[in-house]
Amino acid sequence: MSRFQQGKPIIVCLCGSIRFREAFQRVNRQETLAEKIVLAPGCFQGDDGLDWLPEVKQRLDELHLRKIDLADEILVVNVGGYIGQSTRQEIAYARRHGKRVRWLESGACGDENRE
Repeated sequence: MSRFQQGKPIIVCLCGSIRFREAFQRVNRQETLAEKIVLAPGCFQGDDGLDWLPEVKQRLDELHLRKIDLADEILVVNVGGYIGQSTRQEIAYARRHGKRVRWLESGACGDENRE
């Protein structure tokens, strides 16, 4: 029986460094095929024409926190164990708001087993 037949699907927000576009795309596809609603960054490093001025990054970071607000859980796309400062802040925000935290790569961060 699918999640749709059991009730509403889980909403997952992908968090991590926007330098890992391919990993985000792969994880987005996997989570979607697992019948989850996926919220993810809409802009990635290297996007043509995107001006990464500090105020633009700040607005995008705030927008991502609103996605976390909508989510049931977050999935940290911690490629090679990398977790930058913005991602750390997103993890802390998610935890403060009672969201489950999952990790792409286990054993990559000292607190990956905390949910």
